[in-house]
Amino acid sequence: MQRFNQYEPFNVFRFEVTEWPYPLHNHSYFEIIFIEKGQGVHCLNEHQFTYQEGDIFLLRPQDYHIFEIASSTQFCYLRFTESFFQNNQEPHWQQTIDYLFNTPYHIHGSLVKMEEEKKRLHGLLAVLIHEYEHRQKPFAENILTYIMRSVLSLLARNIFEQSFLTEKETPKRSHLLDSILVYVRQHIYSPEKLRMEQLANHLHYSANYLSIFFKRHMGESLQQYILRYKLKLVESRLVYSDWSISQIAFELGFSDESHLNKLFKKYYQYTPGDFRKRMIESKTTAVLKDFA
Repeated sequence: MQRFNQYEPFNVFRFEVTEWPYPLHNHSYFEIIFIEKGQGVHCLNEHQFTYQEGDIFLLRPQDYHIFEIASSTQFCYLRFTESFFQNNQEPHWQQTIDYLFNTPYHIHGSLVKMEEEKKRLHGLLAVLIHEYEHRQKPFAENILTYIMRSVLSLLARNIFEQSFLTEKETPKRSHLLDSILVYVRQHIYSPEKLRMEQLANHLHYSANYLSIFFKRHMGESLQQYILRYKLKLVESRLVYSDWSISQIAFELGFSDESHLNKLFKKYYQYTPGDFRKRMIESKTTAVLKDFA
């Protein structure tokens, strides 16, 4: 499989084609794909989704895809690397990024279903393209950054709201499981709300029933699931932010840095610091190979 690379933090790529010109591939960067016109099929991670004007997709580096075009399609790609997220100390912004890159939203196709939301996001895209084409003007870089943050925040909100709509369309048993998972994602930064008693009160079930139900359907206890989910968020922050280990531990409710180090090493065989160092070294090696 081919891998496409990008070394600048952010760029915009806009084009129209009647036949898809690229092989199946993944990337060293993230990309938001806006469908400005056209129809066809988007093959993403072995899933197939029909696409049409207004649809929006978000791809992470590990995602692989290809398009099958039915009618002439105009794409607009917003491509950015992890450095776009770094040097930012705002907890709420980092939580948005954590949610976007650790939620299994790809199985639903386009991230945005409501026409009003599509129009709102495509309106932001028009402003972003204008600023990108005139980025030599004063404050253009600041405007680009804040528009991108608005786009990503709106996408996160749409993903979150769709999770509730999906629940209504599933059988009762799946509905309860989805309700638990949504609750965990919503309160992952509030440890006191993740206690089984709090969850039981929220869902109006006994704590004992929920404990048995969750383990039967997920193959692990709720607390084990929460821990693994938190460690995935730790991994995301180590890769996509420059937060210190102690900051990450505090934000995600670990008792201290030592506690996080111990748990992370148990599951990843490396301490958080060693894991971050290895990720940096692997990316540096990949860049050197590309330039060799």
